[in-house]
Amino acid sequence: MFKKILIANRGEIACRVIKTARKMGIATVAIHSDADRHALHVQMADEAVHIGPSPASESYIVIDKVMAAIRETGAEAVHPGYGFLSENPRFAKALEAEGVAFVGPPVGAIEAMGDKITSKKIAQEAGVSTVPGYMGLIADADEAVKISGEIGYPVMIKASAGGGGKGMRIAWNDEEAREGFQSSKNEAASSFGDDRIFIEKFVTQPRHIEIQVLCDTHGNGVYLGERECSIQRRNQKVIEEAPSPFLDEATRRAMGEQAVALAHAVGYASAGTVEFIVDGARNFYFLEMNTRLQVEHPVTELITGVDLVEQMIRVAAGEKLSFAQDDVTLTGWAMESRLYAEDPYRGFLPSIGRLTRYRPPAEVAAGPLLDTGKWQGDAPAGDGAVRNDTGVYEGGEISMYYDPMIAKLCTWGQDRAAAIEGMRVALDAFEVEGIGHNLPFLSAVMDHPKFVAGDMTTAFIAEEYPEGFEGVTLPEDMLRRIAAASAAMHRVAEIRRTRVSGRMDNHERHVGEDWVVTLQGESYPVTIAADRDGSTIRFADGTGMRVTSDWTPGDQLARLDVDGTPLVLKVGKIPGGFRIRARGADLKVHVRTPRQAELAALMPEKLAADTSKLLLCPMPGLIVKINVEEGQEVQEGQALCTVEAMKMENILRAERKGVVARINAGPGDSLAVDDVIMEFE
Repeated sequence: MFKKILIANRGEIACRVIKTARKMGIATVAIHSDADRHALHVQMADEAVHIGPSPASESYIVIDKVMAAIRETGAEAVHPGYGFLSENPRFAKALEAEGVAFVGPPVGAIEAMGDKITSKKIAQEAGVSTVPGYMGLIADADEAVKISGEIGYPVMIKASAGGGGKGMRIAWNDEEAREGFQSSKNEAASSFGDDRIFIEKFVTQPRHIEIQVLCDTHGNGVYLGERECSIQRRNQKVIEEAPSPFLDEATRRAMGEQAVALAHAVGYASAGTVEFIVDGARNFYFLEMNTRLQVEHPVTELITGVDLVEQMIRVAAGEKLSFAQDDVTLTGWAMESRLYAEDPYRGFLPSIGRLTRYRPPAEVAAGPLLDTGKWQGDAPAGDGAVRNDTGVYEGGEISMYYDPMIAKLCTWGQDRAAAIEGMRVALDAFEVEGIGHNLPFLSAVMDHPKFVAGDMTTAFIAEEYPEGFEGVTLPEDMLRRIAAASAAMHRVAEIRRTRVSGRMDNHERHVGEDWVVTLQGESYPVTIAADRDGSTIRFADGTGMRVTSDWTPGDQLARLDVDGTPLVLKVGKIPGGFRIRARGADLKVHVRTPRQAELAALMPEKLAADTSKLLLCPMPGLIVKINVEEGQEVQEGQALCTVEAMKMENILRAERKGVVARINAGPGDSLAVDDVIMEFE
């Protein structure tokens, strides 16, 4: 076995590999750029080597710099994680020439399967059903438009060397094909150093389901079930689960056997993922094979008990798989929510800055254990598990140079309903401050009826949130639970306040029993009856709720029990009440005396400033292109400029017809959130 491994990556995946290597008694080497000098993966590793400036194109994907770090530290093997150099055959060849083991598949398999054009041709030759498309190289936008028309709209424009949603666009007409081709080409060049593009038919109403395979160098291969990855935004996966709520056992077996056969056809060895589109009749079509560890691999680990990183290392060291297909059993259900540094209220645009507060929920170990092919016991070791794979810490910076993912929060339960409920509670307990983040959106999805029913396609987000995410309107039963909890917390805060003021010894006499709780436009008159163990909150209709908690004023997280059911709230103080965040909602909750509530109802609302004649920068980023000139008339939907942030190009369009009065920024300018790019007459 190896004594020292270098991780040619950063962030959460580098931390993930370090954890397994440490468990195996293997020393680790981290590499880092200027921006990552104090990153978590650097702190966790046994050694760390600086490899260059902050942009990945000048550090993490420069093969010569990574090779120099390997020589400097004497690492015997390299785990590439995902992204960066993980599917770069030149890197694998450089390692082979140096006599260093690559914790991944052979070079030939990377070249055959890592290139989407080549892999699709091989799949077609092997008799695998594939999506119609054009696999040849496309010279320019005119040819892209011609090919798209021949295939038939809608089409998917994809980077051949792409992954992680980078370099991908859906085009529904010639104009979008022309525009999408150039944007995909630009993103592919900056993210992967390879601007080749191909086009294929976009299958409507699809599910994105992938099969995890694991092969060794001795001809053995298994599949470890499937992952449902249909909840996507801009072709970037947001929520994954295993198994899929849609597949039956026959389809699962057919997809798995086909995936393993494809892997064997190219001499694959290591962990890999074969991605499929599955239609409503459970017909499946090969999309691509990712010759690396997937971002969403934890859900497979949670339902199988197999440590995929450990297996990758053992395969790279020449070991045989210690278990066969018959030993693989899918136990329970797992969910993964990707926590991104992005503002869901601004169209999910990237957010950067310092994590002033970062408190993930406590991790809980449970679930299946597979050891040398033998199951330990008939059932998992607990009712539920919580796992958080992350690469950041409180006080750390979220940089503009890299992918905006902060963490992967995972839960496991005995069934799908238990895994979802576990995720709801875990999301409510996840504290993140200082940047925009998508926790509210993730919570909203967990409560969405279609998701709960397993009724989803890759168009779920576009169809269910066509105008973007504007927050959550909580149902009546949840509002009453939060109102009861807020009333109980207000009583505790009032007791603390009277103690601090020292006005009376018998302070509890100064805390009234009658209050009005106002939230989400609703008002609930309540009466509080308190005792040593908690409070009973009585509503005007005579119903009551029992609230118990150990919350104290100043705590930013409240764990309560309301009528025997757990409730977790993020709590902030505002005048006359609380800012409460729960289940995707961000609420101002006021707790007032009846007279105060009567007067508050008469107060006028403060109107927001009018920014309708301004184009504001929706995120910190770099102006790539200005499409218009001062004095030019623009039409609704017309492209005004392109802003690049976190390796993604974002085209800003006119919301209505108008005339450009002034342009305040140009290509190359770096802007902050809400900086004025241009003004209109």
